[in-house]
Formats: sequence, C-alpha cells, structure tokens
Amino acid sequence: MDRVLEKKKFTPKKIALIAGVSLVLITVLYNLLFADHTSKLNVDTSRVTIGMAQSGLFQDFIAIDGTVEPLKSFFLDITEGGRVEKIYTDDGRMVEKGDTILKLSNTTLQIDFMTRETQLYDLMNERQNSEISMKQDLIRKQNELAEIEYNLALAERTFNRNKLLIAEKVISQEEYEASKDLYEYQNKRRALADRSVKQDTQLMRERLRQLDESIRRMTANINMARGTLNNLYVIAPIAGQLSTLRAEVGESKSPGENIGQIDDLNGYKVNASVDQHYISRIFPGLTGTFDFNGTSHQVKVAKLFPEVQNNTFRVDMEFLNGAPQGIRRGQTLQLKLNLNDGAKAVLIPRGGFYQSTGGNWIFVVDDSGDFAVKRPIKLGRQNPQYYEVIDGLQPGEKVVLSSYESYGDIDRLELK
Repeated sequence: MDRVLEKKKFTPKKIALIAGVSLVLITVLYNLLFADHTSKLNVDTSRVTIGMAQSGLFQDFIAIDGTVEPLKSFFLDITEGGRVEKIYTDDGRMVEKGDTILKLSNTTLQIDFMTRETQLYDLMNERQNSEISMKQDLIRKQNELAEIEYNLALAERTFNRNKLLIAEKVISQEEYEASKDLYEYQNKRRALADRSVKQDTQLMRERLRQLDESIRRMTANINMARGTLNNLYVIAPIAGQLSTLRAEVGESKSPGENIGQIDDLNGYKVNASVDQHYISRIFPGLTGTFDFNGTSHQVKVAKLFPEVQNNTFRVDMEFLNGAPQGIRRGQTLQLKLNLNDGAKAVLIPRGGFYQSTGGNWIFVVDDSGDFAVKRPIKLGRQNPQYYEVIDGLQPGEKVVLSSYESYGDIDRLELK
C-alpha cells in the first residue's frame, strides 16, 4: 500500500536562494548605513600649499605705491609772453631766491611802456601850464578887485561927506545923488569881483586836483607796466634745485605757460594714488610703513585730495621720523597703509582656495597629516597677507591654501 509523502516547504534550493537574497540585502543595507561614501582624491603633498590657522592681531591695510616728492615745489609759469632772449642757468642746478633764470623780450610791452611814460610827461606839463595860467588869471582878477576896493573907498568917503553937506544945503541934490550912485555901483562891483576871485580860486583847486588824480593814476599804470616789463625776467621764488627748465633761446612762450619747477630739498613727502574703493576709509592721521635699505620706516597721511581721476584719488604722506638717509626725489616706495589699529582674531594666510570656495569652506588637514577633509568656515575681512576667520577654525589647525580648481566635488584629499 502506497504512503502519501508531504511536500517539503524549504528545499535546499529555496534555502540557498533565500540566503543569497538576504546576503545581498544585508550588504546593501550596510553600505547605505555604515559604509564610507566620501569621495576621495590622492594628492601629492609637494603640489599643495599647507598653512596654519593662528591667533594674532588682524591689521586691515592696503598695499600701495608712493612716489617721493619734495615737501615744497614751485612751478615757474610765464606771466607775460615773449621770446626767450637769454638763459642764465640750466636745469639740475641749485639756485638762490631772487636769481634770474631767464629773460624774455616783448617789443609790444616795451613800446606800450614808453607810450605811457610819454603820456605821463604830457600830463605833468599840462598840469604845470594849467596851474601857471590859472594863477596868472587869478592874480589879474585880484588886482582888479584891489582897484575896485580902492575906488569903493574913495566913493564911500565922498558919499559920507556929501551926506553932511546936503544936510547943510551946501551942495545940490544932484551932486549928492551922483555920489550916492557911484558908491552903490562900486560896492556892487566889489561884491562881484570878490565872488569871481573866490570862484576862480575854487575852480583852480578843483582843476589841479583832477590833474593830480590823473597823474596819480597814470603813475600807477606806469608802475604796473614797469612790473609787466619786470615779469619778462623769470626769477627764482625760493632757494632750491631747478629740477626742470623747458626753454631754448629764440623760443616763443605764451602767457601762463609752465617752463620749469624748483624743488625745496629741505624736506620730502610721499604722494600716492589709492583706489576709489577706499576713499571713505582714508583720512589724515592714518599711518603706514615701508622698507628702505633694510629698515622699516613710518609715514602718516597728511592731506587727502578727494577728486577722483581714473578711478583713483591722491594722498600726501609725511615721514614721521624724517626722511630716510639717501632717499631721493622720484623714488618709488611700496607702502603698507594701515586702515585700523588692529584687533585680535584667528588668521589664515591668503591662498588660491578662496577663488573656488568664496571663503565658505576649506580642506582641514588631519592631525596625522595623512588626509584633509572639507569643512565649512566663515571668513571676514582680508588684507594682502591674511584672511580673518570668524567661525570654523581654531588656532593651530592646518589647512590647504592652494587652488582647489582641479578638485571638483571631492570631499577628502589623501595626502601622499
């Protein structure tokens, strides 16, 4: 009799299949939960730059180039145009205040000066002749007045005598009336003559005053013309070095044209151009440093010129402890101009990594030195040497500073 056999649920084949699937699932789950998914890149340490974060004073400064210039310079400008007649010195020579540098000739100015002198002499002659003529006329009228006063005195005596005689009826009424009319006539003549003398005296004074004023103005004009002629001589306004002289004998110069410069060698300053981006942060009193002949020296901003040209503005700086020995006009100095007094901060050196990360992350080297991993950071201010680290790094940690351009999305650098 046959026996019914039960069908087995787990055959060796099924058990092997289940074991295989479970192994795959466990492997996938392990990879998802525990495996290292970090992308890596092997990097030769000789081809990267590694720096260290450090604690120090962050000095906000800019690097600029300055040019050494004399503390004072006087430009030689032509006041009156003319032809260069004679040059008394050469550029590069030392001159004293008042030395004649060159002479110009200008025929028009010379003729104008002589014409004004002639006019002055004519005016002075006119004044003298007018005074003589008016005084003679005044004397003549004063003589007439004296004669009238004499006749008036005679007429007055006659009239007074006739008044007594007419009362005694010694003379006729007609004779009395005649003496009275003569006395009144002479009296009116004297009043008119006296007024005429006073008027002529006043007119003479006024006329002479006008002529004197004209002579004064003409004399002032001649003095100005003489000063104009004197301007044909270019004189050194100060003692110093005639650094440039642009003139040749026979050359014509126009009014206002610059022909040279005299430098006062008793002191120097530094003139520099600064990017307009910093115009709100630059002010007199800021200090800076530069190296000269192996020694560090200090300068201070003395004057700021706010006019912007070609995206820059100019500043004048003075040497705090005097100009260094051996410095010369025209030398270029590399200056470090401090924008603040410095503040304690975590610093990392500048590097090419910033172009790729924007300062948002950086590769931090492990203590073992075998690898570097990506870490988010936050950077603040920067100067030509350092970045200020606000968050993400501690002093003593090492970071990769060189460019990350070829790293792509790599999260870990294996340093070999």
